[in-house]
Amino acid sequence: MNKKSISKIKILVNKEREERLEKVFELMADGVSVSDPNRLDIRGELYCGSKVSIDINVVIEGRVVLEDGVKIGANCILRDCKIGRKTEINPFTLIENSVIGEEAFVGPFGRVRPNSKIGNRVQIGNFVEVKNANISSNCRINHLSFLGDADLAKDVTIGAGTIFCNHDGVKINRISIEEGAYIGSGCELVAPLKVNQNATIASGSTITDDVVGGTLTIARARQTVVMDWKGNRVHKE
Repeated sequence: MNKKSISKIKILVNKEREERLEKVFELMADGVSVSDPNRLDIRGELYCGSKVSIDINVVIEGRVVLEDGVKIGANCILRDCKIGRKTEINPFTLIENSVIGEEAFVGPFGRVRPNSKIGNRVQIGNFVEVKNANISSNCRINHLSFLGDADLAKDVTIGAGTIFCNHDGVKINRISIEEGAYIGSGCELVAPLKVNQNATIASGSTITDDVVGGTLTIARARQTVVMDWKGNRVHKE
C-alpha cells in the first residue's frame, strides 16, 4: 500500500472519529454524563432522558433509548433496545432488540437476546442469559441461569444455575410460570411445561411435567451412602 492510500485512510478514520465525538458532545451538552467521550462509540441513534450516565467502552448500535436516570456500566453493548427509567445495566452486558422496564438491573455479564421484554423492578443477576422471553414485574433471576422462550408472571423467583431446556432436537418449546412461583437453585425445566401459581420446586430438580400450584415438587434421586467404600483412594507406599 502506497503512502497516498494510507493518507486517504487516515483522513477517513479521523473524519469518522470526529463525527462520533460530535454526537457524544451533543449528548453531554444535553446533560448526559459520559465518563470518557473518546470511549463511547455511537454507531447508530442514541436518545437519552435526563440524568443518564454512561461509563467507558460502551457501544451503541441501531436505535437505543435510555430513559431518565438510566445508568450504563463499563464495556456494555446496546443494540436496538429501550431501557426504562432508573434501570441499571451493569458492566459487560449485551442487550439486543429488547425492552427493559423501569427500576430494574441486569448483570454484570448479563445477556438479553432478541425479542425479550423485561418488566419493572426485575433483577437479572451475574451471567444470566435471557432469550425470547416475557418477564413480568418484580421477578428475580439469579446468577448463572438461562431462560429461553418463556413467559413469567409477576413475583417469580428463579434460583441460581437454573436452566430452561426448550429445544427437543426438532423444535423450540415454551415454558410458562405463573405468579408467585419459586424455582430453587440448580433446576432443569424441560419444555413444554407449565408451573402453576405459587408452586415451589426444590433445588436440584429436573422437571418434565406440569407443576401443580401451591405445592412443593421434588424431582431428584435420594442421597445414598455406601459404607466402607474402597475405590478412588490414593494409597501411600
